Amino acid sequence: MGSCLLGAPCLGMRVGVYTEAPSMLLFQGRRFFVRSIRISASSSPSPPPPADDSVRVRFAPSPTGNLHVGGARTALFNYLFARSKGGKFVLRIEDTDLERSTKESEEALLRDLAWLGLDWDEGPGIGGNYGPYRQSERNALYKEYADKLVQNGHAYRCFCSNEELEKMKEIAKLKQLPPVYSGKWATASDVEVQEELAKGTPYTYRFRVPSAGYLKIDDLIRGEVSWNLNTLGDFVVMRSNGQPVYNFCVTVDDATMAISHVIRAEEHLPNTLRQALIYKALGFPMPKFAHVSLILAPDKSKLSKRHGATSVGQFKEMGYLPEAMVNYLALLGWGDGTENEFYTLGQLVDKFTIERVNKSGAVFDSTKLRWMNGQHLRSLPSENLTKLIGERWKSIGVLTESEGSFIEEAVELLKDGIDLIPDADNVLKTLLSYPLHSTLASPEGKPVLEDKLEEVAASLIAAYDNGELIGALEEGSAGWQKWVKSFGKSQKRKGKSLFMPLRMLLTGKLHGPDMGAGLLLVYKAGRGEVVAPHSEFVSLDERFNILRQVDWESVKEDNPTLESAAPVSVSN
Repeated sequence: MGSCLLGAPCLGMRVGVYTEAPSMLLFQGRRFFVRSIRISASSSPSPPPPADDSVRVRFAPSPTGNLHVGGARTALFNYLFARSKGGKFVLRIEDTDLERSTKESEEALLRDLAWLGLDWDEGPGIGGNYGPYRQSERNALYKEYADKLVQNGHAYRCFCSNEELEKMKEIAKLKQLPPVYSGKWATASDVEVQEELAKGTPYTYRFRVPSAGYLKIDDLIRGEVSWNLNTLGDFVVMRSNGQPVYNFCVTVDDATMAISHVIRAEEHLPNTLRQALIYKALGFPMPKFAHVSLILAPDKSKLSKRHGATSVGQFKEMGYLPEAMVNYLALLGWGDGTENEFYTLGQLVDKFTIERVNKSGAVFDSTKLRWMNGQHLRSLPSENLTKLIGERWKSIGVLTESEGSFIEEAVELLKDGIDLIPDADNVLKTLLSYPLHSTLASPEGKPVLEDKLEEVAASLIAAYDNGELIGALEEGSAGWQKWVKSFGKSQKRKGKSLFMPLRMLLTGKLHGPDMGAGLLLVYKAGRGEVVAPHSEFVSLDERFNILRQVDWESVKEDNPTLESAAPVSVSN
């Protein structure tokens, strides 16, 4: 005889369960269960939840390694969903893998989440009403609910040895069947069970899976997803060493922590079948599920270490800002429907909806991330940016101080060439360097050299020696501009024919930031002690000494004749 149970709407999901009893039949001292079940969960309209039915989501990493960008994005989506709904963001540490879990990994996870700005409302270091928040501290709870499953007939002790289980797999493989448990101990009598217990035979707890039916959920991202139960087989919920299996403890944790929405990676989608069965067997209401697509590498494979940096800690060490990481990760599979790509964390909270999360895989583009980091870097308040870069320059030994007018002006001049904080190293070193000889010998320098560069050099040296150039630099930018105009008239040059020779002779380069501002910084650096002695800085005096010693005839002979000169860009 069958019965029809209609579960009341819970957490916005209508759950219907149609089951043939687990009626128990006794035959010759053995118990037989006749089981058939159909579970469906959909997001069809339901009455508004009560006022106290708040949104509670969780991020539950395993402390077995670094925080992967995929995990960070899952944490971010949970955080954004909770904050946008006025709910709670719970952090739970899933450390049941005792061999691989480490305290160091857990601490790194907490640091990385805090660095990203994803502050949790409950969890390690904070506590809460639903703790403990480490699975290793919840074993008594798992044992309690495992015993409940046995008591209500939804689980049983399995005494099969590893050898027996391997043999079952081999037989199933030969028959081309799924490697499911044969159910040997599912119908054991109390006498048989007690005999094994008396002998001290190790046992696991197996969940009794209905022999027929299907599970259907309405995933908030992927839509309707369903599974048949006949390919599952009775699965283990507690190992013989007393440790709970992942799917069991996750279900118990989510249920007892009143998690309303489970937002996680799509690789966990198959786990939903086992978890839904456990929810029902223990009488727990099911949460809503949302399975986020994987993050893919440029070759469309799953992003992994072979593709380069993949952990949050690595990107932090490379000089990325947390604001840029959060912004970029949010756009991997989500968008607000506009062309905008620049968001702060607060703006993401205002804009985020789970309905706009794409179910297709998102490709991780390191070039795009680098560009985005530059945008966030340059959007920082000037004092913050100057502090970051000034401290960097001092830490690598290029400068002797981390603040002051030189640093402020250098940051303002060079910031457009800095996407990552470490980029600041080379742009400053380049500004302070004077590679005149290599530039003179380069193919790109040939057109400038051939435009009577020697004559311009002689006039420039004269202007330096008579104090005109130094006097102009003393007056700052206005003095420089006035001097350049006067020098151009004396040489009967303007535009490209004036600025390219001056740039090459004064900076030793053909490209770079504003020449006047750069030269003023070089002049200031030569007069003070802001630049460290071993930084390979070439002062203005040293540059003109090098310039005086140039053997122009030798330079012309050494420079090969080119079929066509490379185009020269102009920047003053």
